[in-house]
Amino acid sequence: MKSFVLPPLSLLYGAVTRTRLSLYRRGTFQTTKLDRPVISIGNITTGGTGKTPLVEWVARTIASQGKKVCILTRGYGRKDPHLQVIVSDGYGVLASPAEAGDEPYLLATKLTGKSAVISSADRIAAGEEAIKDFGTECFVLDDGFQHLRLARDLNIVTIDATNPWGGGQLLPYGRLREAREGLSRADCVVITRCDQVGDVEGLTAEITRLTGGRPIFKSSMWPVRVVSLKNTGETLAPPARIAAFCAVGNPGSFFENVRQLGFEIGLRRSFPDHHVYSQAEIDSLIKDAGASSLITTAKDAVKLRGLAFSIPCYVMEIEIAIENAEEFTRLIVDTIKR
Repeated sequence: MKSFVLPPLSLLYGAVTRTRLSLYRRGTFQTTKLDRPVISIGNITTGGTGKTPLVEWVARTIASQGKKVCILTRGYGRKDPHLQVIVSDGYGVLASPAEAGDEPYLLATKLTGKSAVISSADRIAAGEEAIKDFGTECFVLDDGFQHLRLARDLNIVTIDATNPWGGGQLLPYGRLREAREGLSRADCVVITRCDQVGDVEGLTAEITRLTGGRPIFKSSMWPVRVVSLKNTGETLAPPARIAAFCAVGNPGSFFENVRQLGFEIGLRRSFPDHHVYSQAEIDSLIKDAGASSLITTAKDAVKLRGLAFSIPCYVMEIEIAIENAEEFTRLIVDTIKR
């Protein structure tokens, strides 16, 4: 059925997307400029492209320049997507994972003392409130490439080297949010997960053509530690037989990171992105594990700490490593000084 039903829907989706972009270009739909620099980080496919670690990296970089920064995000998967939620005021975490969304909550915990975080469908209103209440001097717009209502001073696009074009088809037949030619709006591109593919030269050449020669930065996702879910201070080192599970956009990348660390994976189980776990699911997972320990992602961990585990569960924490980081940092710094 997929081959008959979804391609026509993708054609319709593509027509709507092109019309929307055209209306913004003509000025029929208005773009609003906040009275502070805005750096957008987004993608052209659905699913995980390694965007969240880059959002954290950019926010830390801005904070290191002595600027008050705020991350504006929609907060996918949260309990009430219509509410505006102050996840962090820059000093402490003020919302739960259910209220904030898993990724905003994770960002807020990692960036405590560095960045405010607001989950809101209306990111213009959220930005104006942040300027008024927090004295925000710079914004990071999370998942902002298609959010054309808000003007940005730097447009960064992440592209996953393991699946750059989402099957090459527009939604819903494929995973492209818009045609590849939309990359012409990007000011720079960060290719993620370069460590998980053999060669990215062909992809780099294609991106260069689509962007008209804008800067391209290669990056990798490095596992930095495996820690206890329950914050007991325990760590887990390979070789050990574990059961790996996650609810992220690119589960294959997580499993590959676990394998690269040297663990033997006895069971792999993936759930839909932003999935909210039940106790029954965890109990079933433990029953089927075939191992003495579980391992999951930091994004999943924020939703799991209230559940019971009869065997130890560990969290793999990752960081993004960017080639030519000095040049990328210079782009960020030049933008926030405008």
